[in-house]
Amino acid sequence: TSSHTRVGILNNPSSKIKEDNTAIARGILAAFLTQNNSNLKSFLSKLSKEETAKSLAAGTKIVKFLIPGMDGDTFEKKYNTLGLDLIKTHQMFCQEVLKLLPGQMAVLSNGR
Repeated sequence: TSSHTRVGILNNPSSKIKEDNTAIARGILAAFLTQNNSNLKSFLSKLSKEETAKSLAAGTKIVKFLIPGMDGDTFEKKYNTLGLDLIKTHQMFCQEVLKLLPGQMAVLSNGR
């Protein structure tokens, strides 16, 4: 609720990282890199719904979930060029530095 809050996301998948099982993670990263805060918040809310995950797993393209006002071209370009290495780097950081198990979730506040 504060305009002074910063949010970031680190991915710590529990399964092998592949294009077909990282659609939501890549969508979140692409949105963080290309959208303004109000569009980002709305888009992340949409991506967090279970029916969205099921639809993406069934083969629906992520661009179907873009919200009005988003820069769709910029998002799609970033989404399509975002490699899996970034997610693998997140995973390594979570497990090597934060000492999380694969798939384990955590909340960091003030970097702690």
